[in-house]
Amino acid sequence: MIRNLRSHAAALALCGLLAACAVPGPQPGESELRAGVVEHVTEVQMESRTPTGVGAVVGGLAGLGIGSLIGGGSGRDVAMVLGTVGGAVAGHQVQKAYDKPVPGQQIVVRLGNGVLVSVTQAANPPVRVGQKVYIEGGGEDARVIPR
Repeated sequence: MIRNLRSHAAALALCGLLAACAVPGPQPGESELRAGVVEHVTEVQMESRTPTGVGAVVGGLAGLGIGSLIGGGSGRDVAMVLGTVGGAVAGHQVQKAYDKPVPGQQIVVRLGNGVLVSVTQAANPPVRVGQKVYIEGGGEDARVIPR
C-alpha cells in the first residue's frame, strides 16, 4: 500500500515538474509590450518602405499586356516589347514620384526599470515628451504607441 502511494506521489511530482517546464512563450500573433515614459523626441525624415523596382516591374507587366492586344504576328511581338519597355520606364517614373521621404520621429523611452530604448517610426500617432507609452515588439519592428 505504501509502495503504491509512493509511486503515485512520484508520478504526480514528475507531472508537476514537466508542467512547470512547459510554460509557453510568445505565440505567433502575440507581441511583448513594455511600458515607459517618453524622454526625448527628435523629428526625422524616414526613407519610403516601397521596395525598389516595383514600379518598373508592374509597369512592364501592364505594358506587356497592352502590347499583346495590338496587331498580330511579328507586329504583335514588336508591340509587346515596346509596351514592356515603355511600361517599365513609366512605372519607374511613377514610383520615383511616390518614393519621397516620410516624416518620422526618433523616440527615446525610459522603461520602468530605467533602461532607455530608442525607436524610430513614422510620426503616426505623434508622441510628446513626458507621455506614457508602450513599446510594442522589438528590433526593426518595434513601435511606440500611446497608453
